Amino acid sequence: MSDTKLLRKNRLKRQQRIRAKIVGTSLRPRLTVFRSNEHISLQVVDDSLGKTLASASDLGKSKKLKGTKTERALLVSKNLLELLKEKKITSLVFDRSYYKYHGRIKAVAEALREGGIQL
Repeated sequence: MSDTKLLRKNRLKRQQRIRAKIVGTSLRPRLTVFRSNEHISLQVVDDSLGKTLASASDLGKSKKLKGTKTERALLVSKNLLELLKEKKITSLVFDRSYYKYHGRIKAVAEALREGGIQL
């Protein structure tokens, strides 16, 4: 088996293992993270209703974010934090998908915890 197929297989197994344990409710919606090579996108989803409650991304039309990818991820998480405070959401279930908990993913989680969100 080639290296890329093995990496893809391991990534999908990790995603299935994580998603089997995580369900967002109205009391604790699910924070899902999408990370590409250049950008990051965060969504807060209520799985019981199948509805997105809030979202933030560094692909905004209003302004181009500067800095490293981790710094941009911190800015996106602060934008999401403001939206969550407006909607009075204080507790989330963190769905990191198949991404390992380090780098940008860890920075997002820590920024939300510092902002008062329980993950």
